[in-house]
Amino acid sequence: MAEIKSTMDMVLERAAKMAAAAAPAVENEGLIKTGMRFAADYLNKKETDLAQLLSAQSPDEQLSIRKGMAQTLLRNIVLPRDEQLQASGKDALLGILSLSGGSGEVQSICQELSQILEQYGQHKDQTTQQLEDAIRAQLEQQQAAQGMEGQAPVNPAMHPQYREELSKMLTSLNNQYNDAMEQRKTMILQHLSTASR
Repeated sequence: MAEIKSTMDMVLERAAKMAAAAAPAVENEGLIKTGMRFAADYLNKKETDLAQLLSAQSPDEQLSIRKGMAQTLLRNIVLPRDEQLQASGKDALLGILSLSGGSGEVQSICQELSQILEQYGQHKDQTTQQLEDAIRAQLEQQQAAQGMEGQAPVNPAMHPQYREELSKMLTSLNNQYNDAMEQRKTMILQHLSTASR
């Protein structure tokens, strides 16, 4: 009976330790959500200085809050499919720089992310133009072979193959750029989640 009681005590002790360890995690989750809300306010122009907002928090809460801020900001750095996404991504990068506290490593990674975003737009335009030129040349050859040369202007975007090829090319391009961005985002998040300021 004494063995059973000691085993029961051990189990209860372990359960108490697990509950104690879980409590800070739940608390940290709340702080991370607070950081996410602060970053959302920043992106929605309700807040202007994330570093100042973070420094106003309790020092032992700052790491979790900064992690939440970083997660939200990084989610808003996406391939610029339109001007609004491009502007939001730039604001998010500025927010990351503000949170980094002048870290040269984070600044360097943010610069790489900015270059990736710029290159994506150029690469996308170049790829689209190359596809249009290739299909235009193909259609003009077909018209020439049929003796219909110069009768109607050739619009490659109207060709059924155009949309299919463009979709394949853009998917491949997006995957390449998203992979490169995710690597840098992970590095930034790791740095901001562990660095003490």
